[in-house]
Amino acid sequence: MNPNDPSNFKRQQELRRQQEALQLRQEEQRLELARRATTANWIINSIYFFVGLLEILLGLRFLLRVLGANTDNTFAQVIYNLSAPFVAPFSTLFISPVTGGGANIFDVNVLIAIVVYALLGWLAVWFVRLLQGRG
Repeated sequence: MNPNDPSNFKRQQELRRQQEALQLRQEEQRLELARRATTANWIINSIYFFVGLLEILLGLRFLLRVLGANTDNTFAQVIYNLSAPFVAPFSTLFISPVTGGGANIFDVNVLIAIVVYALLGWLAVWFVRLLQGRG
């Protein structure tokens, strides 16, 4: 084989072009996987953030009810009003024990809501990771 032969030179150029095209495709695939992973991580972090906020809100509601907070207090009203839509599906599930003449309420329904929303958050994260693995 003569390295100065024009057909050999063209063949080498063609091989270089094919190699560069392969490297470009591989890099594009790597970037696409990185983009998908970034999007999935953003979704997962958002789920954790919002479920965490909800857990804190429900935990505050539980503490206020157990400690017998004044329901006329503005802070207590805000917590009760914000958490009411999330507790509503569980509100009649169990009868909560009451002590202190009705001031202190051990709200079992709020505890169940906390557990259910934590499980739903975990399930949502699992589903996103499942979809990410298939992509």
